[in-house]
Formats: sequence, C-alpha cells, structure tokens
Amino acid sequence: MARLHRAVVVTAVDRDRFEECAALLLDIAESTRTGRGGALLQDGRPVPGVRLVKGRHLRAGARYTVAPNPAEPSPGKTQETPGETMTVRIREWRRSTAIAVEQHMSAAGTEARVRLRLTTPDRPSALEAGLALRNPSGGFLQRISGRAKADLNAWWAAADAPAGALPAARAPVTARARHPLGRASVALRVRPADGGAWEVGVTLTVSGRGLLRPPAALALLLFRIPLRRAFRSGVDEAAARWTAAVDGGLPSADALRAELAGALASRNPPDTLPR
Repeated sequence: MARLHRAVVVTAVDRDRFEECAALLLDIAESTRTGRGGALLQDGRPVPGVRLVKGRHLRAGARYTVAPNPAEPSPGKTQETPGETMTVRIREWRRSTAIAVEQHMSAAGTEARVRLRLTTPDRPSALEAGLALRNPSGGFLQRISGRAKADLNAWWAAADAPAGALPAARAPVTARARHPLGRASVALRVRPADGGAWEVGVTLTVSGRGLLRPPAALALLLFRIPLRRAFRSGVDEAAARWTAAVDGGLPSADALRAELAGALASRNPPDTLPR
C-alpha cells in the first residue's frame, strides 16, 4: 500500500458567494421549459439536443435524452459516432430537501452511469456522487466503480475553525475508486491559513486487492518516487489553477447568469468563468 500526502495553500471562497452561485444554477435550470421542439431557456432560446421523453419537467421520474455534443466540431475533430447515447433521469427534485440525478452514457461499447445527489440545495450541505464504468464485452477487468462525498457543512466548519482547534475525525471530502486489480482513495482536509486563505491537505492511498496485493505492493515500492512526483505535481497544478481562477475575480451574478445561459444555448461550455 502507498500513502501520499500533500498540503497546499489556496485562495478561500466565501460561503455566501458559493451558495449564491449554486442557487443561480438551479434558478436557470428551473426557468427552462420543455415542449415538442425540445428544451427552451426562459428567453425562448432552444437548448440543442435536450428532449423530455417521459414524465414532467424537473420532477421525480422525468427522463431526458441528450445528444452528446450537437455543436459543430472544432477543427481537427469529428462528430460523435451514431452509436453514442445519453439519458438523464430525475430521481428527486426538491430544493428544500434534495436533488438527485442519474446519467447513463453508452459509446463505443462502454457504458457509464453517474449518480449525483445534492442535499438541501438552497443551502447545500452535502454532495454525493457515484460512478460505474464497464465494457460489457470486455470481461471483469474492464470495470471500475467509485464513490465520492463532500460534507459541505463540515468543510465550512473546518475552514472557519479557530487556531489550534483539533481536526475533525473524518475528512469532509472523500473519494474511493475500486477496480478488480486494486483500489484507491482520496481525502481532503481544510484549515485556515494566513491572510484568510485555506490550507488544503490531500491524502492519496493506493493498494492492490486480493491475490494481487503482494505484486501490487512490489510495484508501488519500485515506482514510489515517480508516483510521489506525479501526485505532488498534480496537486500543485490543481491548486494553482484554483487560485488563478479565484484571484482573477469571480463574475457578478448577472454576468454568470448570462454566461451559463449562453453556454446552454450553444451546448459549448466555456473553459473559464467570465471576468
């Protein structure tokens, strides 16, 4: 088993601003409507490729078909193959309690199922995600599953904890992945840093499973140094991108609303937030 840890300092995000952005996303979703022609934004612009095929819009039991990428391909890229399919099901939709969505994708013989559940969406307290990826004709080795959970209340409590406070028994953000050959887990902890920033600690644990534990342990021992370097580089790069995005200035509510609505209308989300 290999256990790697890295701590980085990043710019903090205000909780009220975070919750404002989350509420804005839900407001935009709930302002859409559906009809025979597909989905429409509040201003009447269509959302390409999205169609309600069962149930009532944004109600439990609703099912949508989604064209993977109806926009024109970029230079050098080709259109998606006809074999690609995507469906979205609404399991729950109550902003006072929870919103749960399940997405199923199939392409080139690979199937993926993603589940997301946001608790108390008007003031997000927890986000849970699940992933199952498999190739039905590829045998048991071509399967991977994972789960992740962010306890947002615990995150904000840790981020605002007084100096010298003991860390919580459990990390507020965790993720686990499982494959027939091994498993991996990631845990994120946060505490206040100088200047109102956050110090985020990232811990990665990797191990083999069953009879593969001895050879996996040997491989991790042999490649421990390059694995550590890659892990540190990845964490540092993610931290730098986060800080650059936040320090660059978060968009106003009106600018964010316009940008998100435009991205839905074009089905070509921007790489960066508006400035």
